[in-house]
Amino acid sequence: MNVLIVEDELMARKNLERLIGEQFSDLQIVGRVGTVRDAVAWLRTPANRADVVFMDAELSDGTCVDIFRQTEIAARVIMTTAYDNYAVRAFEVNCIDYLLKPVDPAALRRAVERCRQRSGGVDASRLLAALDMQREGGRERYIVRFNDRIVPVSVENIAYFYAEEKNTYLVTSDGNRYVMDLTLEMLSEELDTRRFFRISRSCIVALPAIASVVKHQGTRLRISARPRPDFDMVVSRSRVDDFLKWLEGGL
Repeated sequence: MNVLIVEDELMARKNLERLIGEQFSDLQIVGRVGTVRDAVAWLRTPANRADVVFMDAELSDGTCVDIFRQTEIAARVIMTTAYDNYAVRAFEVNCIDYLLKPVDPAALRRAVERCRQRSGGVDASRLLAALDMQREGGRERYIVRFNDRIVPVSVENIAYFYAEEKNTYLVTSDGNRYVMDLTLEMLSEELDTRRFFRISRSCIVALPAIASVVKHQGTRLRISARPRPDFDMVVSRSRVDDFLKWLEGGL
């Protein structure tokens, strides 16, 4: 099978090339590009043919969405991403698989095996519609790692996120805790603000997780949440007014 790699990070591309060479004798890398512009040009060239495209979700001059908007892709597509922003949606609308960076050899083998079993390219119209829906309505799920497993967590099952000692944690309504690659700043930009509120620099809470709210140290508020956190869940003074409006459905 002929392989095109769309990746703007040199080390990530070299790592993927090495893994492909080590794991598969029948995969031939026929193209390497690092920008949306070059990917579109390569895919539009009649002499170029790829059976599989490893495509980074975010490139230096745009995203994978820009490629799908500008050209048809007949090859099977495997998304690669440091985060799961695009990967889950792409997987749902007919991308073969997604790989989180750094790429795990077992995950790579799984993705390539799926390519062998399936034919046909990406349904670009469905992908773009799904990504647009995601931007309008907020994220529906996150992909997290737990030991050697990749676990999808629905936002409806998320109680809160918090940051501690340079790590970001996701806590589910049934008390499971997972480390995330995303920062709270990134999460704040894509979560549905009707359901989630950033109460402080270190915590974002979901509305259904709030059991009660009491006054704390003057004008601040303390939240009792389900499940019970291992830290004081306190609303910052500067966010109290907006939090109360949000709690009442006014934001």
